[in-house]
Amino acid sequence: MIKALLLVAGLCLMLAPAMAMAGELGSGAAAPAFSLPGSDGKTHTLADYAGKAVVVAWFPKAFTGG
Repeated sequence: MIKALLLVAGLCLMLAPAMAMAGELGSGAAAPAFSLPGSDGKTHTLADYAGKAVVVAWFPKAFTGG
């Protein structure tokens, strides 16, 4: 549980500067450029998916030790 909390806190700290720079996005607004690590171990960049629909979802794995 502590590992999961530390992971979430770390992700929040990593994303905070990007969120502060981006400000609020309105409905239909273009997303700012970003890259995030995926659960497949690769880093995914928004530009890699140009012209495609993209859904970004993140959540802790349930009932795991980390």
